Amino acid sequence: MIDRYTRPRMGKLWSSETKYKKWLQVELAHCEVLAEEGIIPKEALVVIQKKASFEVSEIEAIEKKVKHDVIAFLTNVSEKIGTEGRYLHFGLTSSDVLDTTFALLLKESAQNILDELKKLTKVLKDKAYEYKDLVTVGRSHGVHAESTSFGLKFALWYAEMVRNYHRLKNAQQSVSFGKFSGAVGNFAYLTPEIEEKICKKLELNFAPISNQVVQRDRHAEFFSSLAIIAGTLEKIALEIRHLQRTEVLEVEEPFEEGQKGSSAMPHKKNPVGCENLTGLARLVRAYAQASLENIALWHERDISHSSVERVIGPDSTILVDFMVNRLTGILKDLVVHKENIAKNLEKTKGIIYSQRVLLALTQKGVERQKAYSMVQKNALVAWQKENSFFDLLSQDQEVRGYLSVRELKECFNPMSALKHVDQIYRRVFEC
Repeated sequence: MIDRYTRPRMGKLWSSETKYKKWLQVELAHCEVLAEEGIIPKEALVVIQKKASFEVSEIEAIEKKVKHDVIAFLTNVSEKIGTEGRYLHFGLTSSDVLDTTFALLLKESAQNILDELKKLTKVLKDKAYEYKDLVTVGRSHGVHAESTSFGLKFALWYAEMVRNYHRLKNAQQSVSFGKFSGAVGNFAYLTPEIEEKICKKLELNFAPISNQVVQRDRHAEFFSSLAIIAGTLEKIALEIRHLQRTEVLEVEEPFEEGQKGSSAMPHKKNPVGCENLTGLARLVRAYAQASLENIALWHERDISHSSVERVIGPDSTILVDFMVNRLTGILKDLVVHKENIAKNLEKTKGIIYSQRVLLALTQKGVERQKAYSMVQKNALVAWQKENSFFDLLSQDQEVRGYLSVRELKECFNPMSALKHVDQIYRRVFEC
């Protein structure tokens, strides 16, 4: 993944140095168990533990010749150890090391993202309470619908992000499986008990059954969970983009001192951070699709998934980590224009209260379709001629035959839309 999206902790995790450290960790855990089981001499284990090391540049040089990364790695480490290096990789196939290491890397990557999600959910909760009593217009199809609480936007996102947290936590568990069952999964040279002991040392679960590889439905679940998280991030970013449009201007991304919005137009302040998130979500979804296509492999294994995972492993996790962190920063310093929210609430001259008038008429005994026509007639005039909807209704003798001015005014009280907000918040934040 290109550097601009790589944060230090996640970038280091997916470096060649870390990959080989994890490979060595797996090989050493394997040797420890073999020594405990009496399969290799304990004296050899002591030498292996003392001398085992590698040089990335040397591995890369060997790989250019042998065209096999695991063999290059084992060759380099064995050279450092000496004769006892012959016990490395005893009874294993490359996928035992690669798949188990992949599990370690994905498990740790997931934890990094989970830590960032906690920070994001805190910001969402804080914003939800900050704007709980701020009345705004709700929109459906992009058109003004009814008044609501601005804080409910954040509460909604919070609830979804909590689901994402648990979804990724479950996927982290699903992918945290190692295997040491050999070239076709039948333990031709080791035993299931040895596999279980090695995995325990690595703090991984063992795959109850595998062929040459851990089955890729586990990984598809993991990458699909990342795609869903990216979808939620995009959802929030898209809302901010819409609300930052000049005609709306209810919120703005933070705009730092010295920042420029356009090379041609000095006045521009664009929602570039959120646009960036929207675009990156497309990549994460594409990677999830690739992981789904990795499920089907030939017989006991082919290598078609390998090249894919070398890309989607680091890219997906690095991107989602970056995206969560970026959105957290945007939301934390989000500029909210309360005056524009109030102005937009009244922009349609009160027609957003049409349903309340409709229901008030039906409660007076008016047949629903008739009440609908009575209200719609006045609403369309208010919309087309920009007249006050309240005034039109107040002057409509048919409407006034059922509703008094006081009753009409009550229909136009924006705060009545917030009467159940406290209960919604209890359901979201206290459950």
